[in-house]
Amino acid sequence: VFKIEVLMNGRKHFVEKRYSEFHALHKKLKKCIKTPEIPSKHVRNWVPKVLEQRRQGLEMYLQAVILENEELPKLFLDFLNVRHLPSLPKAESCGSFDETESEESSKLSHQPVLLFLRDPYVLPAASDFPNVVIEGVLHGVFYPHLQPR
Repeated sequence: VFKIEVLMNGRKHFVEKRYSEFHALHKKLKKCIKTPEIPSKHVRNWVPKVLEQRRQGLEMYLQAVILENEELPKLFLDFLNVRHLPSLPKAESCGSFDETESEESSKLSHQPVLLFLRDPYVLPAASDFPNVVIEGVLHGVFYPHLQPR
């Protein structure tokens, strides 16, 4: 199993799959979008250095698919476990890993990304020394007319 990290739309996505799953994806993607070369199916020896090179090759493969195609098929997004809009034109022509997925489950969900229970800038200092960066920013934002000349 290879653990691959891919950057898409400014977000990191992690995938843990066997090489055979990457190869099956490649065969399906070739039918409907432009694909780069996938790393060789055969590995001569299983030493960690060779396996790491193969992992990096698979990572570059997925990244290249993302960069070379404006619209990514549903099949590819399913492989990365990325939520997507159900009405992508190319998505329908490639099929998907889970053909029984309902349209309801593929809709985007909106959830808070970050939540503060209290204002982080008003929390008590962790040490006796003042935080000059926060004090400077707060002073500049709330008291700009008191800037030193």
